[in-house]
Amino acid sequence: MTGYTHIPVLPEETIEALNISPDGIYVDGTAGGGGHSELIAIRLSDKGRLIAIDQDGEAIEAAGKRLAKYGDRVTIIRNNFRNIKNIMDDLGIREVNGIVLDIGVSSHQLDDPDRGFSYMKDGPLDMRMDRDSSLTAADIVNNCAEDELFRIIKNYGEERYAKQVAKAIVCKRKEKRIETTSELCRIIEDAYPAKAAHAGGSPAMRTFQALRIEVNHELDALNDSLDIMTDLLASKGRLAVISFHSLEDRIVKENFRRNENPCTCPPDFPVCVCGKKSRGRCVNRKAITAGDKELRENPRSHSAKLRIFEKI
Repeated sequence: MTGYTHIPVLPEETIEALNISPDGIYVDGTAGGGGHSELIAIRLSDKGRLIAIDQDGEAIEAAGKRLAKYGDRVTIIRNNFRNIKNIMDDLGIREVNGIVLDIGVSSHQLDDPDRGFSYMKDGPLDMRMDRDSSLTAADIVNNCAEDELFRIIKNYGEERYAKQVAKAIVCKRKEKRIETTSELCRIIEDAYPAKAAHAGGSPAMRTFQALRIEVNHELDALNDSLDIMTDLLASKGRLAVISFHSLEDRIVKENFRRNENPCTCPPDFPVCVCGKKSRGRCVNRKAITAGDKELRENPRSHSAKLRIFEKI
C-alpha cells in the first residue's frame, strides 16, 4: 500500500452538523483514512463510541493506524455502509446519535494508479473500492452490450456524447481487449467532436465517473441506505452526507425532503388523511459548501456539498 493520507472535506462544518455529545454513539460510514473519524473520536469521552466503516481494505488499514490511540472508543469494520443495519445488530447497537457519509472516490484511490480510478494516471481498468469484489471497469468496458454501455455512460456520467463513446468502445474492443486507463482515455478522446474535446476538462472525466459508479453500485448503495440510517438515529440524532456530484446530491436532497414532509395528500385537502408523519427536519435548506480557505488548501473540496437531516 502506498502512503495513505486523508484530508477530510468540510471538517468543521461536518463536526458542527453532527452536534456531537461526548457520551454518544456515532458512525462514520465511509471512514477512508480516518479523517472525519478522528475528528469525532477526539470529541468523545470514554463512554462514547465511534463505529468506523469502509469497504476498502487499504482504507481500513490506514484508519486502524490513525485511530489506534483512541482505544476501545473506536470500532473499525470492513464492510459497505449499505449493510449498516446488520453491522449495528451484530454490535448490539439499537440506535446512534449521528452518522456521517463522505460519498465517492477518495484522494488516495485517485492517486494510486494501480486502482485505476484516474483518467490522468495510466493503470489497470479496475475502479473497485472493495478489491475483493469481482466486477471491474474492464469487465464492463469489454463485455457490456453497446446499448448498456450507452445507458451507463449517459445516466451515471451525464455524458453528452455517450452514444459516440459507447460506439467507439465497442468498435475498438473488437481489435483487442481494453485493459488500461490510458487506452480507454484515447478511445474516448477520439470519439469526441474536435470542438468539444478540450472544453470543460478531459473528455474522459464523465465516462470514468460513470464506470466507477457502476462498478461499485454507488447510487444503489446510497438509495438503499438513507432510510435505514434515519431509522437508526435516536431522537435529535443527525445524518450528515457529503456528496460530490449532482446524482448523489439529488438522491440525498430528495430523501431528506421526503422524510421531512412525507404527506401524499393533494395540496387542496384541508387535513392530511394519508397518515404519513414527518420523521424529522432538514437542518440546512441549501447545501453547505467549502469556504475560500478550504478551497485553496484542498482542491477536492471544490464540488463537495453537505446536507444534514435531524430526526424528530
